[in-house]
Amino acid sequence: MTGLQIFGLPGLAEVQAGDDLAALSVETADAAGTPLQSGDVLVVTSKIVSKAEGRTVELADIVPSPFALAWSEPWGKDPAVTEIVLREAKRIVRQVGPILITETHHGFVCANSGVDQSSSGAKGRAVLLPLDSDASARSIRAGLAAAGLDIAVVVSDTFGRAWREGQTDIAIGIAGIQPILSYIGQVDPHGHEFHVQALCIADELAGAAELVKGNVSRIPLAVIRGHSWEPDDTATIAPVLRDQSRDLFR
Repeated sequence: MTGLQIFGLPGLAEVQAGDDLAALSVETADAAGTPLQSGDVLVVTSKIVSKAEGRTVELADIVPSPFALAWSEPWGKDPAVTEIVLREAKRIVRQVGPILITETHHGFVCANSGVDQSSSGAKGRAVLLPLDSDASARSIRAGLAAAGLDIAVVVSDTFGRAWREGQTDIAIGIAGIQPILSYIGQVDPHGHEFHVQALCIADELAGAAELVKGNVSRIPLAVIRGHSWEPDDTATIAPVLRDQSRDLFR
């Protein structure tokens, strides 16, 4: 591999519950003059997956718990949002000032359980993470296959990172492609054997796709063309999630 093409698919309308994201991806790519091809990797922003799957909540419908009310008041937080964050969390990992770092029921460690109000589709609405992002990715991949396309799918979301400032897009769901490329056991040109080197290809693809999507561009779909991958429909995001016993930050 000597180069990649990475391009967004502009023109996607506001996604509604029940929308077929595979069909919309094909239609949007065709309309943009960049039809999808077998061998592509399609990176899908989790927010539109959540919208299509009905994973949105109206804040007016939420009754905050006493804890949510008590914690939110000194920090000027919306207790309804805090309540949603708590419901989406398996546990609170860190609670420092106005920041809640939680572990979600999926096993992701992130700010606010991944709950987001930006680009939610309406004021007073929050978007939750998909219930099962791997299943979401598999569904999109299957829909693309029905259209005659063998395309790997990555569902991405924006996360912070230990050790570093700023955020980057990472993979939270995957279909058709293994998320990690391991070099363990291989030898470099100087005879050094790799013992720990394993690249999270899924996260690298998600981060690369963010360069052409952005947070305010309204381009939630991106295509990576030219990346060599072996189709594997047993793939899940599970190998990326570090067990708590090996996690120095929990």
